[in-house]
Amino acid sequence: QVQLVESGGGLVQAGGSLRLSCAASGRTFSSYIMGWSRQTPGKEREFVAAISWGGGSTYYADSVKGRFTVSRDNAKNTVYLQMNSLKPEDTAVYFCAADPGRNYYTPIYNYWGQGTQVTVSS
Repeated sequence: QVQLVESGGGLVQAGGSLRLSCAASGRTFSSYIMGWSRQTPGKEREFVAAISWGGGSTYYADSVKGRFTVSRDNAKNTVYLQMNSLKPEDTAVYFCAADPGRNYYTPIYNYWGQGTQVTVSS
């Protein structure tokens, strides 16, 4: 199993940047595909980005492509989400997720962090 703890959320103006971090426990971190989802009230959790075990493959939702970058440091058991050119519609609770499989679609992942709020003001 793996336990995940997110950090780095906050309030930012439109056009600004934030970097989310997700620290994972467990000695098998490098064997998990990692990713990020987000959720707003009344809506289902949606896919944002994912990164393969070794970091060689990344996947993005169309809504964030070109603005967000997912990365991981297996030596530090940490995955990141760099968010640039933020828009008010990016406002959500962002969740880090992990799965031992290979599917990039984060909403079906088995392990989740507690979430961190990101608020983008206009």
